[in-house]
Amino acid sequence: MTQPGNDTPRDTSGAEPATPPQKTPPTAPTAPAEAGSFAGLARELAAKSTAMRTDNGHIDLLAAAGGVRGIAESVLPGLVFLVVFTLTRNLMGALAGSVAIAVIFLAARLAQRTPLTQALAGIFGVALSAFLALKTGKAENFYAVGFFTNIGYLIAMVVSIAVRWPVLGLLFGYARNEGLRWRGEPERLRAYRVATWIIVGVMAARLAVQVPLYLAGQVDALGAMRLIMGVPLYALGLWVAWLVSRPVKTD
Repeated sequence: MTQPGNDTPRDTSGAEPATPPQKTPPTAPTAPAEAGSFAGLARELAAKSTAMRTDNGHIDLLAAAGGVRGIAESVLPGLVFLVVFTLTRNLMGALAGSVAIAVIFLAARLAQRTPLTQALAGIFGVALSAFLALKTGKAENFYAVGFFTNIGYLIAMVVSIAVRWPVLGLLFGYARNEGLRWRGEPERLRAYRVATWIIVGVMAARLAVQVPLYLAGQVDALGAMRLIMGVPLYALGLWVAWLVSRPVKTD
């Protein structure tokens, strides 16, 4: 006997009815390889971007620049090189001091068992810069590696804008709890593209100012500009990018 409206026969044997098979939820369509790769990058950046946001919803410039230790690891090797070379004009001594500072930072991270990624990148960069300067005998070549690094980041940012995955959207989107939803909103996508162009402008400004000093062999001025246009200018650019990409509040 069947219940009205139900074509399933009733089990009168007294046994527990069999559990109907669970339906497997439909799988989402596979995203294009390009989208998947950038989405993976976004997830990797999520932790960092969240740390950039303060409790009142503003950007934490100190955290965005790598924190006190990160800033010190970025700035001090170059500062020591500039000061020692300016005072003594001794290239070997300036290079030795710069490399020693990088080694100290690495040793401190090893002793404290903190992540080594930034310190290893720093000591590799300083060692390569010192090698180039020592090999050529030209102090200005200590800064040559930075130009190529800057150009690499600049190109990556421009490409991210061109393929509609602006880097600042990946960073700020998670910090603002937007995830990747902003990609489906033309206004938000446009805002993050503009924000990324601001950082591109920062990097282009570095090259425009520093490359002529490098070509002229103005080591002191080049070193000073490298410090001024390093963390301070980058932090200013991030702050402006954060402001211009803020979501528009609607009542």
